[in-house]
Amino acid sequence: MQPPPPNIETTALESAMDAAWPALEQDAAGGWILRAAEGVTQRANSIWPRDAAQHLGEELPALLRRARSWYRSRRLPVIFQLFEGPDAAALHGLLDAEGFTRQSETMVMTRSALHVPAPAAEPGTPAVELSPKPSKDWLRVWWQVDGRGGEDAMAVVQKILEGCPSVYALVRDDGGRPAAVGRLALPTGSHLGGLYCMATLPEARRRGFAAAVLDSLLQAGNSRGVTGFWLLVTAANHGAQELYAKAGFKEAGRYLYRQERPRRAATGC
Repeated sequence: MQPPPPNIETTALESAMDAAWPALEQDAAGGWILRAAEGVTQRANSIWPRDAAQHLGEELPALLRRARSWYRSRRLPVIFQLFEGPDAAALHGLLDAEGFTRQSETMVMTRSALHVPAPAAEPGTPAVELSPKPSKDWLRVWWQVDGRGGEDAMAVVQKILEGCPSVYALVRDDGGRPAAVGRLALPTGSHLGGLYCMATLPEARRRGFAAAVLDSLLQAGNSRGVTGFWLLVTAANHGAQELYAKAGFKEAGRYLYRQERPRRAATGC
């Protein structure tokens, strides 16, 4: 991972990211953090190799066997959330040899809390509703855009969301219908704020709703003493990256998910 801007230290950022999207189960395995949440979202069901640089190559296969056993007992695939960079080179090499896939490349963008612009006050600027809990309207908008699964999966996600103190933003269209949402995660004990769940319904796009949500959440973080912000955006989502760059965010690194391929069952007589 490339070093983030000077105001955000790498280890603190990774810890804040873990706290901002807390798995329902966690276990430490030789410096790796094993995470599970009934298979709902990759992030909450992946391994965070927190001390990847400290493990010698000969230790990695034993750690992988331990992780496989832990996930097998939960009937979940083995997935790593792994940053690029020299610290992770040995683990990437092992996963390549084991046939793990590479998917969902994600960019981490950061900015200082200094000079956060005040929300626009021009006529027609969308009003933003802020709340410490995700309302039914908020959940419905986000789940419609980014959700995977039914009511049971959404209930798991709600537990994940409410596992970290947060501010939830909602914008309604001219007819009062929920149109766009976002979340500012405020991990306890951290001076950082993470922007998550930025989502706008397809019929409500290109109307300034996402920018209004983003501006309000940055202001909310500033008023709560946040000194730096981070957000996550897929490497392929250039439109969102442009929005965030205009708000002062710059790329600080990238990670991807490495998932074990299903093993074929034995066949024949």
